Amino acid sequence: MRAAFIVLFTIMHFTVVAQQPSRSELEKQRQQLLLSIKETEEQLAATKKDQKATLSQLRGLQAKLNARQRLISNINQEISNIDQNIRSSAGEVAQLQQRLEQQQIRYAQSIRYAYKHRNSYNTLVFIFSAQDYNEALRRMKYLKKYRDYRKDQVNEIKQTQAKLENKIGVLNTQKLQKNALLNTEEQQREELQKESNETNSVVKQLKGREKELARDIERNRRAARQVDQQINKIIQREIELARKKAEEEERKRKEEERRKEEERRKAAELAAKSQSSTSPDGTTYGNVKLNTGSGTGTPAPKTTTTPATKTPAADKPADRPIAAATPAPKAAPLSYSLSLTPEVAALSNSFEANKGKLPWPVEKGFISLGFGPYKHPTEARIMLDNAGVSINTSRNAVARAVFAGTVSSSFFVSGAGWTVVISHGQYYTVYSGLSQVSVEKGQSVTIKQPVGIVADNEEGVPVINFQVWKVGANNKSFKIDPAGWIAR
Repeated sequence: MRAAFIVLFTIMHFTVVAQQPSRSELEKQRQQLLLSIKETEEQLAATKKDQKATLSQLRGLQAKLNARQRLISNINQEISNIDQNIRSSAGEVAQLQQRLEQQQIRYAQSIRYAYKHRNSYNTLVFIFSAQDYNEALRRMKYLKKYRDYRKDQVNEIKQTQAKLENKIGVLNTQKLQKNALLNTEEQQREELQKESNETNSVVKQLKGREKELARDIERNRRAARQVDQQINKIIQREIELARKKAEEEERKRKEEERRKEEERRKAAELAAKSQSSTSPDGTTYGNVKLNTGSGTGTPAPKTTTTPATKTPAADKPADRPIAAATPAPKAAPLSYSLSLTPEVAALSNSFEANKGKLPWPVEKGFISLGFGPYKHPTEARIMLDNAGVSINTSRNAVARAVFAGTVSSSFFVSGAGWTVVISHGQYYTVYSGLSQVSVEKGQSVTIKQPVGIVADNEEGVPVINFQVWKVGANNKSFKIDPAGWIAR
């Protein structure tokens, strides 16, 4: 029962360990978070030239707070892993110490026994006192095994001591790593407190500007609605064009099939006429019997015509009730995914396969506002919605395509700047908030190809709104969270 419990405990232990990220993965995550915090701080410093508090500044501070909290969580997780390793190492040290003590006790016992019986076990006397030659050989083998046993005991003790020293060294290193992480965590918590105070200060300043913020909110809402409407129109237009193109190709395919069927029918008729045009005696052509002068021929039978029977008035077709014509059922619209060409369908599948691996639409930046509905940072009762992710970047940053595709359209909306829509089959990526566009409608683009320059928003902060749309099975387009598609 005890053995079964130990086995079960060991399995559970290794299962938990396997589910946890490794130290190298945690270290990589920590470095990425530190880099993100550094970039956020640099961009916040660039926007602090104006002492007036802004929503962009507040969002930057909140993004930095979130990154700092994730960093502290990352450090705590690594400390937890080190604690678990320390406990495991301490257990192994205790086991090694116990094994070493047992080995030393057994070796001491064998030494004491050999010392007490040293006269009785004189090697030569012991061998020559044998009754015969075979017994002397057996005694020699016995003595050799005994000496080897003593040597093995010494080697085992040395090996155990080496393992013990190595494990103690590992344990001490782990304790040093834990202490260093605890110091780092304390420093990060101090920074977090400072940033929280700064964020609260900005919120307090913004709360005194409700009317100005309300005007900004309404202006941004109108611009966002116009952008959404334009994107929907562009996607629906492409769906309709793809549908018409697919229907035209289907019509041509059916016409080609009918043409080939007609050619086969005519060829069959021609072959049948060719076979019946000549008989073995050369006198019959088709169904016509020629008169060769050898006989008078059989007269044609007289045809009797039967007068038509008059139809009663009740049976006249005009008097019969006419059934209402049943309209043909309307065909369901062709699914957009089925109307794609093989090349475009492959592009769509490739885009989907790269989920979580796509490059960012700008080279540097941080997500200042996530996807979906959110509460206004200073007016909790006001709910807003973000169609994509807002990324704060550096001034005059280049917006770039995250995947190969075709430019569906570009348009300008007051308050939102220029927007570029790129098609990737069933998927569309949207780059909004540009000051200028460097691509044209119908142009093919490659991954990371520039599509425009990021504009400054109304607060003087360069922000790009990146969106991902998809066309569903019912040919309806909808937005999805882009954060799950770009690489972390």
